[in-house]
Amino acid sequence: MRNSSAQGMSIGEVARRAGLRSSAIRYYEKLGLLPKPPRVSGRRCYDDRVLERLAMVRFAKHVGFSIVETKMLLEGVEGRPPTQRWRTLAREKAAQVDEFIAQAVAVRKMLQDTLDHKCPKLVERGRDLPISQPLPRFAVSRPRARISRTRAKGPSTPSGA
Repeated sequence: MRNSSAQGMSIGEVARRAGLRSSAIRYYEKLGLLPKPPRVSGRRCYDDRVLERLAMVRFAKHVGFSIVETKMLLEGVEGRPPTQRWRTLAREKAAQVDEFIAQAVAVRKMLQDTLDHKCPKLVERGRDLPISQPLPRFAVSRPRARISRTRAKGPSTPSGA
């Protein structure tokens, strides 16, 4: 393995060491999350600081920061962002997480209420909801429901085919 500090790393080596695809590195550059690296013979040439920057981007993404928030965090600094900037953004994100948790608890209660009764009364419950409710800021991955469908006997080709 070559000395990455002295000669610089290729985009492929950075991607491998960061556990990303090269396209993700280029995308982060395009968004301004990573500084444009110098080029040698037309190829990007990175130093070890890019790995630190990618670690910060990875952490910010993991704790729910959007691209815009991550950009605000890293804007104008080469190394680590100012502590106060981090604290401000982290407090805002923690408040959003608290709100999301409260909404999730309320949704869970609504679902449980429907399961505790023989008749879920979905129409009545839907009518009782406010007309406009803000959607949670964080997306919850939803498992795909498997619904068994009975097939009608006969050919499976669409009619008219």
